[in-house]
Amino acid sequence: MSAKAEERVSHQKLGQQLELFMSMEEAPGMPFYLPKGMVLRNELENLWRIKHQRAGYQEIKTPIMMKQELWEKSGHWDHYHENMYFSNVDEQKYAIKPMNCPGAVLIFNSKRRSYRELPVRYAELGLVHRHELSGSLNGLLRVRAFTQDDAHLFVREDQIESEIDKVLDLVDEFYSEFGFSYKIELSTRPADFMGSVEVWDLAEQALESVLKKKQLDYQVNEGDGAFYGPKIDFHILDSLGRSWQCGTVQLDFQMPEKFNCQYIDEDNQLKKPIMIHRAIYGSIERFIAILLEHFQGSFPLWLAPVQLKILPIADAHVSYAEEVKRKLEQDGYRVEIDNRVEKIGLKIREGSLQKHPYMLIVGDQEMEKDVVSVRKHKGGSIGEMNMSELIEHLKVEKRV
Repeated sequence: MSAKAEERVSHQKLGQQLELFMSMEEAPGMPFYLPKGMVLRNELENLWRIKHQRAGYQEIKTPIMMKQELWEKSGHWDHYHENMYFSNVDEQKYAIKPMNCPGAVLIFNSKRRSYRELPVRYAELGLVHRHELSGSLNGLLRVRAFTQDDAHLFVREDQIESEIDKVLDLVDEFYSEFGFSYKIELSTRPADFMGSVEVWDLAEQALESVLKKKQLDYQVNEGDGAFYGPKIDFHILDSLGRSWQCGTVQLDFQMPEKFNCQYIDEDNQLKKPIMIHRAIYGSIERFIAILLEHFQGSFPLWLAPVQLKILPIADAHVSYAEEVKRKLEQDGYRVEIDNRVEKIGLKIREGSLQKHPYMLIVGDQEMEKDVVSVRKHKGGSIGEMNMSELIEHLKVEKRV
């Protein structure tokens, strides 16, 4: 490991230091989100919802537990049951979902579909559970309960390439928000594949065709596809150049066959749609861990749980600090006041450890001038500003 890498703080330590999440013996591998961690998570989910709505997706939510026979029908039982959790309810066997796709299929099948409706794009922030060995658990990177930013698209055969093309654009749009570069990998038919070789060849050719038409560099990862279809994986590169597999696009001819998904074509004939599975964050938990280590807790303004910390020098300045806080909150900023009876130097040091993007110092001089003294994390003092100047300054960094 390089000297630079050794200086970095792990996401577990940062999560504790910044009061974002914690792990407990009462629920191994199932993280507890603290209030500041929920702010971070909600910002990621808000971004996800805005971008998916603009891209023509409909959000759904499916049950966390469904009958075991559903998982037998989908093929997950044969390929995945050792990693699943089970329960008995009313003498009926149930499984806690390890994946979201069968639920999306049930929603698609809930009514008759016309070819005019396709593509149908369902998006779901779906909580899933997978059994991981206790020794392999690792903060938020390897957990037993996590939320996948899933989407399942039901498309006609003539729509496959255009829809995958749009998915690739959406992936790029997301990763650009965080300054991530990434590598692309095409994973082909595994040994335990489901379906026919001919269908697999068709699916692999469709994925490869889109990558070539978009002139994207990619590597082929032989035999690492999902059991139901080939996939394109996205490996993002963090500030240390480390690679993390996050996004994935999977083409599936198998599940629509198993569940007898159908739509009525223009000739009034029944046809089966093709299913595209895809995720961009991969999982919210893992993406937060990657972001923590990428930014080392110094988040851009829009992501920071506390965007501005106001530091009154003495009790006499607290009411002015509260007035500043109200004005900033009216403009939608997340603000806290450190009103402890402590020296200002200690407040600044502790605020720096919390990595707040901005600290605002208020004392007699600031009150007289109706300004605040602004300090930027890692940038030091940037001088005095009145409220309108400060808000204009912040707008440059605030995500639109």
